[in-house]
Amino acid sequence: MELEELYGAYFKDVYLYLLGLTKNEHLADELTSDVFFQAMQGLRGFRGQCDVRVWLCQIAKNAYFSYLRKAGRTVPLEMEPPQAKPAMEEVLLDKDAALRLHAILHNLPEPYKEVFTLRIFGELSFQQIGGLFGRTANWACVTYHRARQKMQDRLEEEI
Repeated sequence: MELEELYGAYFKDVYLYLLGLTKNEHLADELTSDVFFQAMQGLRGFRGQCDVRVWLCQIAKNAYFSYLRKAGRTVPLEMEPPQAKPAMEEVLLDKDAALRLHAILHNLPEPYKEVFTLRIFGELSFQQIGGLFGRTANWACVTYHRARQKMQDRLEEEI
């Protein structure tokens, strides 16, 4: 597949994915350009072991996290979507508790930390998350709920 075809077919998907992560149209547009530049450089090495969209979203996720590291930032807690359980929302209202929750997330083992981050901050479906890991949507769902439970348990231990 040529870069022009790739760009035409997947630009919107990558842009919307990054817009969901960044909540900033300008930054999402800038990072989308970076993603396709990186894809152009790595296109020959792409072996087709996963869906092209998954490959591009993985590049996009890495580009976003690189941007955050370079900017000296972390993912803001305000990015948590409204479907979170009320107990977590209440905790996030208290800045000290929000910091504790962020520290708990930071200390979660993989893959729990990344699955939780992709679901909450990346707003990805379980199908998309499973695809990124080469697993099923069911695996992603179970892993997410286990991560959420681990965080809830650790938070209750601290309180």
